[in-house]
Amino acid sequence: QVQLVESGGGLVQPGGSLRLSCVASGIISSLYIMGWYRQAPGKQRELVASISSGGSTNYADSVKGRFTISRDNAKNTVYLQMNSLKPDDTAVYYCNTRPPVAKYWGQGTQVTVSS
Repeated sequence: QVQLVESGGGLVQPGGSLRLSCVASGIISSLYIMGWYRQAPGKQRELVASISSGGSTNYADSVKGRFTISRDNAKNTVYLQMNSLKPDDTAVYYCNTRPPVAKYWGQGTQVTVSS
């Protein structure tokens, strides 16, 4: 059974930083393109960043230069370092494969950017 467990969210002021973690079990995440997605209230879920098995990365235009996706294959974990956070980054953040598999969605981790 595949489980993706996100953590690291919280309340942060504009300009602040957070590091999200996604620990995978039941799947060897290094074999897949892994992505971080987010869903803000009233909006559709969107892909924020992805990383291939070879380490190539892609980012949504809205986060380029501010977010960095990385992975630790030994820990079966994918990270999202978020810097220079803005109120528009407020959302629930999820990890999944790319493309996402419906049954892999976890609970996500809430990120709130507010003063």
